[in-house]
Amino acid sequence: MISSSRILGVMTGLYLLGFFTYLFLPLVFMSVVAFNQSDIPQAVPWNGFTFDWFVALFHDDRMWQAFGNSLIVAVSVVLISVPVGLSAAMVLTRLHCKAKNLLYALMVSPILVPGIVLGISTFLFWDSWFRISGGIWTAIMGQSTFISAYCMLLIMARAQRLDRTQEDAAFDLGAGHNRVFFKITLPFLKPAIISSAGLAFMQSFENYNTTLFAIGIQQTLPIYIGTQLRVFISPAMNALGVAFILVTIFGAVMYEILKRKERYR
Repeated sequence: MISSSRILGVMTGLYLLGFFTYLFLPLVFMSVVAFNQSDIPQAVPWNGFTFDWFVALFHDDRMWQAFGNSLIVAVSVVLISVPVGLSAAMVLTRLHCKAKNLLYALMVSPILVPGIVLGISTFLFWDSWFRISGGIWTAIMGQSTFISAYCMLLIMARAQRLDRTQEDAAFDLGAGHNRVFFKITLPFLKPAIISSAGLAFMQSFENYNTTLFAIGIQQTLPIYIGTQLRVFISPAMNALGVAFILVTIFGAVMYEILKRKERYR
């Protein structure tokens, strides 16, 4: 007689199989297309193995320019969003008044606003008030408005677990506010700050909606890919996807190796 636990195990296994198949099958198809000689993105029929699409991607100057713009925007967003998020988290975790909930709502509200609205409003604001047309700067400002909120939430989750008695003890021993912050508070928040910086970078690098309406005639890598897919679906775009998969796998493997080395030490 089949038990209920066995049925549950079989159903769970089938669900996981279907879930991971749905998740990874498009990536497998994309990887196969990237090495197919066919000019049209297709896995069948197989016209032969080739690296031509990777070579074409390497010589695509517009792609490299868009990639450079994405890096500039992402790094700049990190440099703006992390300090803003840290400051907001410190204020909200230490503020005790009726205005605390209002300030929290104001800081979180950009997350709830559609990216298109943020992009258009950022573009119009800088163009109307400061005569700065759409470009790298407006893209940075548009992204920072909501990415700083993500950083704030991450750092707040860590800051709420800080034992304030350590800071009070440091004050009693004669330490100033700056010394307490850099010697006690900041080291405790370091994991959250690093996590928020990584999240800010990835959110910025892959952002499309806000950047599309804020950056004007310039392009970041997601906008370049979207433009290419609207004009003609080249297998070189599949090669670009494979390259990102390889970089992600390499980064994950290196992180795991370093983590294990630190554990053995």
